[in-house]
Amino acid sequence: MAIKSSVSLYSLQYQYLTGKMDLEGILKYLKSIDVDGIEILPDQMIPGAPVPSEETLAKWDELMKKYPIGLACDDCFLNTNMFKNRELTKRECIELIKKEIKLAHRLGFKVLRLVSMVPAWILEPCLPTAEKYDVCMCIEIHAGLGFGVPKTEEFLAEMVRLDSPYIGIVPDSGLFCKRPPRVMTEYCRKVYGTNEELIALGNEIFASGTDTYTLTQKNGGKMDPRIAAAIKDPAKDMFFATNLDGYENNPLSVMDPYVKYIKHVHFKLYEMTEDGNEYSIDYKEILQYLHDHGYDGYVSTEYEGNRWVLPDHPIPEVEQVEAHQKMIKRLIREIEG
Repeated sequence: MAIKSSVSLYSLQYQYLTGKMDLEGILKYLKSIDVDGIEILPDQMIPGAPVPSEETLAKWDELMKKYPIGLACDDCFLNTNMFKNRELTKRECIELIKKEIKLAHRLGFKVLRLVSMVPAWILEPCLPTAEKYDVCMCIEIHAGLGFGVPKTEEFLAEMVRLDSPYIGIVPDSGLFCKRPPRVMTEYCRKVYGTNEELIALGNEIFASGTDTYTLTQKNGGKMDPRIAAAIKDPAKDMFFATNLDGYENNPLSVMDPYVKYIKHVHFKLYEMTEDGNEYSIDYKEILQYLHDHGYDGYVSTEYEGNRWVLPDHPIPEVEQVEAHQKMIKRLIREIEG
């Protein structure tokens, strides 16, 4: 049994977008910093997904042979709004997920992350395909769309009812923020001019061991009256207030009923600090929980501090990812011995 590190290639999207790194360059870099595995978004980096050409698949095979690395997780999206005049039918949604399962298998992945809010009704009709291709369908339990949100609870209930090794969850550590990301706060302060009273209140609420809600589904779109009272100028303050919904401060015990279904874990990265730790999240605590509950799988760096980089400043993806991986490796050694 061992916890292994991986990196979501989403974390290096700016390098990819700007042409500083292609897929091969990313793999070469990750191998150089001793990453155990990768998580990929085929929509982003596999042309033609979910049905890429044989040429594209051959190129993938070549890269995997040249840069052998663990295949932690394949991320897919249920794009129900592909057409301008209608949403996909249920039959079309099911067929699309089946294609994603087949692609995950062809690429070599055994875990397929379904984005948050994928409906529970896709599970049963897709289960035979998942079994045939040895791919586990896992919904991402994401902050703001986490435990207690009706759609998430529907998925969890269906998962428990079917109780299959081919259905699981991917908890995202944004569920366990001890404080709002400092980079988000600084962005709102400098770009929007968010008032200091509201910023202080957000930090105070998280420090108390809870979190805030503004328009979250958990509260029917109602705003936390404490937050509402601290909003002085909506043009300056609402962006910060609504973004607080993207972070939650839950006890790790929220995962207790579903531990056996955890197949992969997103280790969110907002900001690595000079002391070698992530600013908002206690990763030693999370890794200890996973270790104590017998988790045997990957934990994947997912860098989202990129969206909070100030205008005209470089995005430090490479540096942040490397620092986060060093932290993960150090903590795993401390915990597992």
